[in-house]
Amino acid sequence: MRETGIPWNDASGDLRPRPECRATWHGRRLGHLPNVELGIASGLYAQAYHLGDRCRATLTETVKAWREFKLRVIPLPHPSWDNNHWLKQNPWFGAETLPYLR
Repeated sequence: MRETGIPWNDASGDLRPRPECRATWHGRRLGHLPNVELGIASGLYAQAYHLGDRCRATLTETVKAWREFKLRVIPLPHPSWDNNHWLKQNPWFGAETLPYLR
């Protein structure tokens, strides 16, 4: 872990979420939201959890295939200042995906 002062951050980015967090909070929170019609899977770990084997080889490929997930869960890149490069490399995201979400 690099010295960032943030325990969940390492040299390559965010570490995997701690398993007890999802086990403790995920079901409890969703249990209070019975009429959820759309989920946002923000980042690789959320996409792996919600989309499972439907994930593509890369985050970019998964996000680009958002229409194929029957609009139940929309995969998005994790919101971070670090993603500015990704956004510049993938202008289709701002042109196609964001207008749909709005």
